[in-house]
Amino acid sequence: MKDISRRNFLQVCGLGIVAAAGTGALAGCSGGSDDGGSGTGSGDSKIATIKARGKLNCGVKADVLGYGYLNTETNEYEGLEIDLCYQIAAAVLGVSYDEAKEKKLCEFTTVTPKTRGPLIDNDSLDIVCATYTITPEREEDWDFSTSYRTDSVGIMVMKSSGIAEMADFDGKIIGVSQGSTTKDAILTMFEDKGIGATPEFKEYPDYPSINSALESGNIDAFAMDRSTLNTYMNDQKELVQPDIEFGTQDYGIASKKGSDLSDVVDETVTELLDNGWMDEEITTWLGASA
Repeated sequence: MKDISRRNFLQVCGLGIVAAAGTGALAGCSGGSDDGGSGTGSGDSKIATIKARGKLNCGVKADVLGYGYLNTETNEYEGLEIDLCYQIAAAVLGVSYDEAKEKKLCEFTTVTPKTRGPLIDNDSLDIVCATYTITPEREEDWDFSTSYRTDSVGIMVMKSSGIAEMADFDGKIIGVSQGSTTKDAILTMFEDKGIGATPEFKEYPDYPSINSALESGNIDAFAMDRSTLNTYMNDQKELVQPDIEFGTQDYGIASKKGSDLSDVVDETVTELLDNGWMDEEITTWLGASA
């Protein structure tokens, strides 16, 4: 059994970098920025920067119920992914989860599929925890944690649309989010199942815009992860052939490629999956078992 966990080692390194900057006393720990800002150079320690700043900068969704949602009544973010960010902050800053939440040790920024990657690259954000699908292409540019949740794509329409099956999408307009993998997932599914439909796709900057376009009749369908669609579902809307599951989405937490923060993020997620915390969160926020 290890005398010290990877997380604790990284925490010690982070503290040591700040305390012993320039002494080289801690071999194996990269030199850290001591300015408390968000920027880091190629040789800097993200963990040391976060510790100096005292907060974890997190990119999250503001419009996905159960995952990341900005409650307009409280003006607070809430959901499974918000709680997960506090767990990461607790691990990095060496405090308990409850203390991280109580002291609000996370600084939240709403991200979209188009902005989330660049905000990691320019060090505005330390992590992105925003129903971010893990793909081989994305893993070339950013580090991802072990998947904490799996979802699939759905296509939502107005019940009055007359669209009852996938083949009915021929010539129809499907709204998708900019920078998402949804379009490719739909086309792959059509091909795999031999569905002879050729829809048009229109990209939007955010989910509320797609939903508004659907309700106003400017598009025929709203396609996205089913967890996202659930936010906008009501008695006038329905999923088309929900029994057809496709475009499996494995959500992970993204961090800067090669940063010392990535190991802490992955270890924390793995621990939360193993100890049952994630199962409890899914039940609390999504009303479902893992």
